[in-house]
Amino acid sequence: MSVWIEALCINCDMCVPECPNTAIFRGEHHYQVNADLCTECIGFYDKPACIEVCPLDCIQYLPAKSGPAAI
Repeated sequence: MSVWIEALCINCDMCVPECPNTAIFRGEHHYQVNADLCTECIGFYDKPACIEVCPLDCIQYLPAKSGPAAI
């Protein structure tokens, strides 16, 4: 799983130092999350640290992918 950052991000830099996986990076217009690196802070914190510190609440959980049921 991963989180994503909405376009209303103001690049305040609060989330970047909180990420234990260095998954957050500056995109063309606002910060973005590398989904391959983001673990939602599992093994580090009880909740994603970036969500906890975001002053605009613009960091959200990615919706679960739908697909065929595992066999």
